[in-house]
Amino acid sequence: MPRPRRVASIPASPRRRVRGRHGRGLRSSVTGPYLPPLRTRYDEFDLAVAAAANLLRDLIPELDGVVFEVAQAPAEAVHGDHIDRWHVSHDERRIVFYRLPIIRFLRKEEGEEIDERFVVESCVFRAVADLLGRDPWDLAPGRYRGF
Repeated sequence: MPRPRRVASIPASPRRRVRGRHGRGLRSSVTGPYLPPLRTRYDEFDLAVAAAANLLRDLIPELDGVVFEVAQAPAEAVHGDHIDRWHVSHDERRIVFYRLPIIRFLRKEEGEEIDERFVVESCVFRAVADLLGRDPWDLAPGRYRGF
């Protein structure tokens, strides 16, 4: 049996108190006003791209002037057989990484997740290799010795 709806009348006043759920008022940030905000998933992704890009810039002098950017998702991501995870512009010497397609495909099998930072680094290596026309394993040959 459906319940009758109650309509509360709100008095019209020029200064109305703003309340959140359950009448408690608006929520404050988790860290409070005196602490810096916590890192978000967006920040972690940006840091992983920047760290891998800086490593490659130190190793490969040809990357001077290459711009690394991060975007949420491409306008047209699905191309029948693959989904774009990055875009390399050879003329502008620019690489754009798409965060959502990279992060969404971290899960390989049920319950198995790959380390996010490892996936982001591998995408940066493959995109730079595409820009330079090389094999990704040739970019930093000493980095993977012993694995």
